[in-house]
Order: sequence, then C-alpha cells, then structure tokens
Amino acid sequence: MSTASAPLSQSARPSVRAARAWAAQSATSPLAPFSIDRREPLPDDVVIEILYCGVCHSDLHQVRDEWHSSMYPIVPGHEIVGRVTRVGTHVTKFREGDLAAVGCMVASCQRCAPCAAGLEQYCTNGSTLTYNGPDPVLGGPTLGGYSESITVKESFTLKVSDRLDLAATAPLLCAGITTYSPLRHWNAGPGKKVGIVGLGGLGHMGVKFARAFGAHVVLFTTSAAKVEDGLRLGAHEVVVSKDDDAMNKHTSSFDFILDAVSADHDINAYLALLKLDGTLTLVGAPERPLPVSAFSLLTGRRRFAGSGIGGIKETQEMLDFCAEHGIVSDIEMIRIDEINDAYERMLRGDVRYRFVIDMASLKA
Repeated sequence: MSTASAPLSQSARPSVRAARAWAAQSATSPLAPFSIDRREPLPDDVVIEILYCGVCHSDLHQVRDEWHSSMYPIVPGHEIVGRVTRVGTHVTKFREGDLAAVGCMVASCQRCAPCAAGLEQYCTNGSTLTYNGPDPVLGGPTLGGYSESITVKESFTLKVSDRLDLAATAPLLCAGITTYSPLRHWNAGPGKKVGIVGLGGLGHMGVKFARAFGAHVVLFTTSAAKVEDGLRLGAHEVVVSKDDDAMNKHTSSFDFILDAVSADHDINAYLALLKLDGTLTLVGAPERPLPVSAFSLLTGRRRFAGSGIGGIKETQEMLDFCAEHGIVSDIEMIRIDEINDAYERMLRGDVRYRFVIDMASLKA
C-alpha cells in the first residue's frame, strides 16, 4: 500500500537524529547494523524507545523481496512495544514514561470512507506501512521496529497495559489483531463452532481468541505432534487434517473457519466443512493462488473471504481485551544479532510460536 500524501517540503521537514538499527541492503544480503534517521517530534508525534519487536513472517518476505515491492535499505518490524520518551506539543493521550505500541501502520489519508469508519487498514488512498512504505514526512521508505526508537503520530500510537508481559505483547500488534479482527467481524462466540487452520504465529492466537470469545474451537493441523499443544492453547478438539475420516466427521458443521496457513493447501477440503451460510476467511498469504471449486461455494451458499489487520480503534480494543483476559503470544526471545538465524528457523517452522527481539541487545 502507498499513501497519497507527498513528503513535506525541505523547509517544512523536522530535524532528525541518528538511531541504531538493523537493516538489509538488498534481497540477498543479511540483516546487519545500520544507522538511520528518526525525525524529531512534530506537534502531534510520540517518540518511543523500542523495548521489544516481534518477528513476523512478512518481515522475511519483505527483506528478501519475495513480494516484489521492497525498497532498500529495509528495516523490518511492525510488532513494536516500548516506552514514550518525548511527546509533541499537541499530544494529549501520552506522556513521557508511558508504555506504548505501534503496529503495521503509521498513517493513512484520514479522508476516505474507510478511514472515517475507523478502518484505516483499508484506506482507499493507501495506508502508510510501518516499514517499506513511502515516508510521508521524510521521504524515502518508512523504517520499522528493528531499531532503538521510532517517531509516530499520536493517532497511530496504542496504549499498553503494564499488566501484560511486554515482550509477549509485541506479536499482538500483527499476529494478534490479524486473527482478532475477523473473529470479531464474523461474530465468533457462544453457540458458534469455529475452526482454526494452522498452528503457527497466527493460528495460535486464533485459538486463544476464539476460546476467549466463548466459541467451540476446533484446530486443524497437519502435524500430530501439535495436538497436545493445541489443546493446551485452548482448542476443544484438534483434528489432524491428513486423516480423511477425522475431516469427514466435521462436514457441513462449522459456522466460521479462520485459515491461517501461508503454504499451498487444499482450500476446498475446508470449504466443505462449512454449514449453510458459513464463512471461511483467509488470513494466511500463500505465495500462489489457491484453486477454488465453484461447487465448494455454491453448495451450502458458503462464503470465502479475506481479512487484513484491524484499524487503530479495534487494535486498541484488542489490547484492552488481552489485558482483561491475560492473553499474550507464546514467544521465544532472541537478541538482535540472532535475527538472521531466526529467519532460517522460521523457514523450517522451528519456532513456537513467535520470535521477539529484546531490543536492549541492540545497545550491546
């Protein structure tokens, strides 16, 4: 996505300060230490010292230009939790010392119908991504959370409760809201049978939220080794999807299925599990299009949908819900100098269920 806003003129640009970060210089180069510019706060800006940053699979896609849209140098990271160090003169919701968070967006046009409805993620003119998007203030690409600080508009800065484990809160800013939003939108709750496909960074949060909303939760996984963990995370049932008999037992029985798988898989096998007027929503992003049989949809008036992240209001709602119910991600903490190895481990599926960078390691 891109923003319609042009960068500020040279005379209107704020002064900048140097900040430490890790960046990739090309699609084939590893992440390495790099110095970047962060703007001094404008009147409506919040400056955040980054304490923790989650590692999303999309970080790897962007660093390696697998979506063919990367701008280099690229500083990934859109699951950011930190502490406010400075605020602009017009800021009213934050003050120095407050905990704060930043997700996948740092701006939008604020004029279109989606923005007016609090759906900035669907901004008609293109929301500004936290990294690898055109920076509407300084020009060049936006630079993300693999850095010591970030300056963000107050309206795109989120409050974080000190009741939550801060490191485990970081992945909520992408993996959390990506699953929370569709489960809320399609009314997953008491009396509903909800399926979660895939037990990874997204799927494990889908299980936690669907259970917290009061739905009957069935997890689908290709790995029998994940059955026990799926039950621990809150699933009422776990189905190994390679077992045809186990799958057939659930034919035409689901109100809603959230598909969090980014690898190629048979989407028709899951559409067949929906009851009349049931919905399957895709939040994973397979590299190639998934073949969908027309009869998978025509039979039972089924719906196949997609969902992005949530807007700022809904993301704050999610963070508040998590604080009330004690929900965070299951994480493995790493140092920033372990990030390249973490990418390779992600490719092997060797993480349960989200890497989080301790940004104190950047100073070391």
